[in-house]
This record gives sequence, C-alpha cells and structure tokens, in this order.
Amino acid sequence: MAMASLGNLYNISSVLSLQGLELPREASIPALLFAMLSYMIIIFCNLVLLITIILNKSLHQPMYLLLLNLPINDLVGSTALLPQMIKELMWDTRTMEFSTCVAQAFFIHVYGVGAVLILSAMAYDRYMAICVPLRYNTVMTHSHIMKLVSVVWIFNFILIAILFYLLLRLPRCKSHMTHLYCDNPSLLQLVCVDTTVNNIYGLLITAITQIIGVGLILFTYLQILFACLRNKRSDTRSKALQTCGAHLIVFLILECLGLFTIISYRLKELSSSSRRFIGVTTLIFPPTLNPIIYGLKTKEIRTSIIKLFRQKVFPF
Repeated sequence: MAMASLGNLYNISSVLSLQGLELPREASIPALLFAMLSYMIIIFCNLVLLITIILNKSLHQPMYLLLLNLPINDLVGSTALLPQMIKELMWDTRTMEFSTCVAQAFFIHVYGVGAVLILSAMAYDRYMAICVPLRYNTVMTHSHIMKLVSVVWIFNFILIAILFYLLLRLPRCKSHMTHLYCDNPSLLQLVCVDTTVNNIYGLLITAITQIIGVGLILFTYLQILFACLRNKRSDTRSKALQTCGAHLIVFLILECLGLFTIISYRLKELSSSSRRFIGVTTLIFPPTLNPIIYGLKTKEIRTSIIKLFRQKVFPF
C-alpha cells in the first residue's frame, strides 16, 4: 500500500504551471511591448555586431574572433527566455511542458557560464596584447584562438550537462513552478528527495566560474594597468585603456546582476516579485547593453558598423 502511494506521488503531470508575472491588467500591454521591444533590440544589435565582424576582414583578429562568441551567447540566453515570456503576456498562458522547461533552464545556464568564460578568454587576449606584445602574434594565432573558443564552449556544456544529469535523475513530486522562468534552483524545488549533491555541485560551478572569471580578470587588468602606467606613449595608453574599458564595463554589469540573482535565491525574506525581477534583468540587460557598449567604445567596430550601414543599408 505504501509503495502504491509512493508510486502515485511521483506519477505527476508532464505539464508545469508557472508563477507568471502577476501583473495588473493595465500593466500587461506595456509589459508585452517592453518584452517585444527588448527582444527586437537584442536580436538587431547582436546580429549587427556579428555581421560586422564576419564581413569585415580587418576585424578578423584574435580580439574580435573571441568577441564574436559574446553576441552568439547573448542570443542563446535571451532566446531561451523572452519568446516564452512574450507568449505568456500575449496569451495569458502559465503552463509549460517539463521537457521544454528543462531545455529553457539548460540554455539559460549555458548563457550564464558562457558569458563569464568568454569574457575571461577576452581578458587573456588583452593581457597578451598589452603586456607581452612581442609574443602576441606568435601565441595568439588563429589555431590557438579556435582551440581557446572550443575549450570555452566544451567546458561550458560539460559543466551544465552534469548539472542537469544530476537534476533529471531525481523524481519529481510537484508541478507548480514558483519562478517566472525555468532554471536549476526552481526545478529543484519540484523535487521531494534530498538535493544536497545538486546544491553542492551548483555551488561548485558558481565557485569555478567566479574563480576563473574574477581571478583571471583581476590579475590581467592589474597587469594591464601597470603596463599602461609604464608606457610613456599617451596614444598607446589611451587606446589600451579604451579597449579594456568596454570589456570591464560588460564584465561588471554581468557580475553584479548575476551575483544579485544568486543571492536572491538564498534570501528567504525577499519577495517572489523582487526575485523574478532580478532574474529577468540578468537575461535582458547584458544582451542588450553588450553590443551597444562594444559598438560605442571600440573605434574599429564603430567605424566598421557605420561603413556597413552606408554600403549595405543606405547605399545612396
């Protein structure tokens, strides 16, 4: 009898019910317009950055080949979230297939870890270019860049695949999501068995990415700062600081929003609406701001974008 009851406990629906935005009726249309506009801006800005780097041969340098991965990653993260959010706002649907939910969570986590790893690889490139310029062309070859990019993506997918393998081995006993979108912490709340191993591994991923990201960027930027202070040529120093400034701004935005999201899950007194707002901003603001920051702060990209629009979009 007990075994039968246990079996019924885990024999639950494959359709999950989501918390939803819980907006008043008069706020639904502005929220829908904001979500649609945000997604359009993210797609447009990131595609412009991608196309500019791909079509302009002068940008086929290590720094920009690494940068190419950032808009790809941003498109993955925003596409994992915003279409589902737009669908919910448009049709007032608050259900999702469990398999779709897992896929959304998987790519959201791929986006989060990928952003830190890509920015770390870009910091390494800037360190080589500014601190050891005589070895830069020897070390940062196209072959080396391809290996670096491959390591970033393979390492990212392996980390997240293990995370979701540990999740999917556990039986579910709930079908109601207490979060706006699907991620590992919200999916773990559907499990009614011990999740200690999952929690430890999740914290381990966070620790690894933070040690790699913050540690590498802190080390490289201190070295870059010292190298710039030692350099007596003001134009070289200004160019180096300008290039690194865009990278540092992007990294700080990502770190602050990511840190707030992680902390929000551990603060039980934080309201669910505040937690949802923090989670959404992490997946909307960086993908929107990253291409704009690089387009405005990096002269070579800014010039290439203007040239692209003059030749392809407004040829007259």
